Amino acid sequence: MKYGLFIYEDESLYGLDEAGPKIQEIVGKHMAFSQELGEACTGGAGLMSTATATTVRKSGGKKTVHDGPFAEAREQLGGFYLIEAADIDEAIEIAKKVPILQDGAIEIRPLVGE
Repeated sequence: MKYGLFIYEDESLYGLDEAGPKIQEIVGKHMAFSQELGEACTGGAGLMSTATATTVRKSGGKKTVHDGPFAEAREQLGGFYLIEAADIDEAIEIAKKVPILQDGAIEIRPLVGE
């Protein structure tokens, strides 16, 4: 079964410099983790900061465009993995290994039609 692992962290921990030492540290950990997953990793990517986000919202039949993320939150979606796992228990074990800098969460969701 295929699952999405969505990584939520406080992006302010990384600072404003996209090439800073904390970013380099976590990217290195993610590269190693991806290699450890091997063929179980079917895709994924890191995301730019929420300052680069644009949201299209539909309300009352009208669509509007807004700068920034959908909602303010303490933790922001920073990246994701698409994985193949036998079941939710295996997906949980994989999610427990996803590198995060400090506190955060890994949301696990089965993909539709998988």
